[in-house]
Amino acid sequence: MASTKKIIVDPLSDNNPITIQVLGICSALAVTVKMDTAFVMACALTAVLTCSNLLISLMRNHIPSRIRMIVEVAVIASLVVLVDQLLRAFLFDLSRQLSIFVGLIITNCIVMGRAEAFAIQNPPKDSFLDGLGNALGYSVILLLVATFREILGSGSWYGINVLPSAYMGNGMALLAPGAFFVLGIIIWVQRTATRNFKDD
Repeated sequence: MASTKKIIVDPLSDNNPITIQVLGICSALAVTVKMDTAFVMACALTAVLTCSNLLISLMRNHIPSRIRMIVEVAVIASLVVLVDQLLRAFLFDLSRQLSIFVGLIITNCIVMGRAEAFAIQNPPKDSFLDGLGNALGYSVILLLVATFREILGSGSWYGINVLPSAYMGNGMALLAPGAFFVLGIIIWVQRTATRNFKDD
């Protein structure tokens, strides 16, 4: 059994779900034009991932193996619907900006992967921490990408101007190719720092 520290810290660097496992790329590219949408998306995935890991772990001894993936999807989908309804109720404008991407958390490989690879086999405490660690690893990268894209694209950060008013903005940073470039550089830097290279 891995230590508590390793469960939480490992997904932040050595086994980051985005930069090492290359999961959750769609949302990392789609909702990172501005910090506010990226932050809300990070919070939504954190809530779903930690709660789904905890619930699936609590039920693990009562789920027949032949239907375990159906149960996992049902739990995740229920949590996503709950989070989506809360966002619509309290953050309607941001919910509209996020469009379908909150709903697509159901298909996010990070969430389903942690349920199948960890929560179904481990006790609730470790499963909760595993979900939290992977959610934080995802969130850090999401917010880094959003930081670079918003500053380069709009000259602002979280809606606050941080570059001189003469800065015209870089339209490329606000488009999908800009997201690819920023994410690619972050992956390169992170893998270089951790010496984590995969042979083809």
